[in-house]
Parts: sequence; C-alpha cells; structure tokens
Amino acid sequence: MIRTVQLLLIHVCLASSQFLVAEEAKLRIICFGAHPDDAEYKCGGAAAQWAKMGHHVKLVSVTNGDIGHWQMAGGPLAMRRTQESAEVAKRLGVTSQVLDIHDGELEPTLENRRLITRLIREWNADVVISHRPWDYHPDHRYVGVLVQDAAYMVTVPFFCPDTKPLQKNPLFLYSSDSFKKPYPFVADIAVAVDDVFEQKIDALLALESQTFEGGANGTAESTNAAPPASKPELRREWLKERWVKRSKNEADRFRDSLHKWYGPEKGNAVLYAEAFEICEYGRQPNPEEIRKLFPFLPPASHSRAE
Repeated sequence: MIRTVQLLLIHVCLASSQFLVAEEAKLRIICFGAHPDDAEYKCGGAAAQWAKMGHHVKLVSVTNGDIGHWQMAGGPLAMRRTQESAEVAKRLGVTSQVLDIHDGELEPTLENRRLITRLIREWNADVVISHRPWDYHPDHRYVGVLVQDAAYMVTVPFFCPDTKPLQKNPLFLYSSDSFKKPYPFVADIAVAVDDVFEQKIDALLALESQTFEGGANGTAESTNAAPPASKPELRREWLKERWVKRSKNEADRFRDSLHKWYGPEKGNAVLYAEAFEICEYGRQPNPEEIRKLFPFLPPASHSRAE
C-alpha cells in the first residue's frame, strides 16, 4: 500500500514537472491599445491564434474610453466599455485589462512610463504590440511613445525596482495603420487570420458601443441604420461585411509580406490578414526567431523568408 502511494506521488510529481516545463515554453504576448477596442481590432486575429495554441495573450486598453460615445460618457461609459472589452477577450480566449486613465487625456509622463514598464514586466512579455507614435489620435500616439520608452527600461534593474526587470528584451511591434508621415507603416510580419476570422467577428460583436453605435463619432441616425439587437443574425452579417472589406484590404496591402512568410502560393490564397512592424528598439529577431514567436506561421521551407 505504501509503495503504491509512493508510486502515485512520483507519477503526480512527474506530471506536474512536465506541466511546468510546458508552461515555461508558452509565449506571453501583451497588446496595448489606446481605447477598449484598439487592441481588439488590430491584434484580435493573431491573439486568437496564439491563444488556440495555448500561449498567453493580454489586451490592455491604456485609457478607459469614457468619452468614446456620442450619447453617453463618464463612469457609466467606462464601465460599459470595460465589460465589452472583457467579453471580447473571453471570446478570443485571452485576458484583458482597462486602465483607469481618462479617454483623450493620456500623456507620456514619467508616471505612465513606469506604469507601462510594470505591466510589461508583470506579464513577463516575449512580444509587445502597440500603436505607432504617429497617428491621428493623441492617445494612440502617446501609447506608442510610452511603449517605445519602455522598450529599453524593461530590462533596467533600478528603474521601477519594485517590479522584477525582464532578463531578456521582448520583441516590440507596431500594429498597422495608413499614415504616411514621417514614414509609412512597414509590414515586417503579416499573418493570415482566415482560420480565426469568424471567431474575431463573433468577438467584435461584443463592442456594441463602437461597432453598432458608432462610438464618439456616431449619431442617432447612424445608430438607427445598423441592425437592432433584436436581430442578431443581421447584426453579425452587417458587421462581417465591414470586416471582410477591412481585413481583405490588409491582405492586399501587405501581399508581399504574406508571400515572404507563407510562400507565393499560400500567400496569394490568404483572404484576411493582420500586419506588424518591428520597432527598432528592443529585440531584433531573425526570421527563425520570428517563427518561434509566431508559431502559427508555416515552416521556413514553405516560404522565401530566409
């Protein structure tokens, strides 16, 4: 009996050890958006793919979105958008967090640099994604600046010494945009999201204040033009139609990058894509390292990346 218990304990310990090794091998990705929809829009497909493979993804809204609606604002809107963001994350299989900073009032202060640095460290991030620091919206720009500023500080021991510094610098990426100055977005990495496109649509349905009510620039007329909540199938069809156009445009804009990572034949077949630019600060990976960080990309033998 004693020997049986001992063998059982050994088996449990070995199983736990194998789990820990597997857990340590999992990637940790943190995506920063300015508002409770930005990271979901820009990274939702890639986030779903990482999550399906068992990796850990966190979507962070750096402001609470409390003026991002044409009809409501303040605490009630912040709570509503936090709940929407949490529901999107649940449907994607990831984690979310909304910071309590007023929408439209984000500034690249030392306090906020420390905040972003701590979040990256606490997540023990391998990959960090944010807006570029050139954008129409000041909150978007300053998220980019703050994440850029953290790209070096995350490994500096005596900056925010209350939070353990990272032992290796993450890969810092920008999500795509269409702005041209000071230079256009460069799609260093483009990923097909065809396999998770329907999942992304189902997730984005939760962003009702933004998708169906138009957010800050909505009107009563535009809200009434969208299908009502009582007709969920029409709502989904309406939203999908808009995201088919948007995601196909991404694939067409960055077709060369898709060819690079998937090969010409598979790259041409991609319908929907998300794209990322490597920040010149932080880790500078080679193609092999990028494939490890984006394990849903095909093997190098299927492309011309090398």
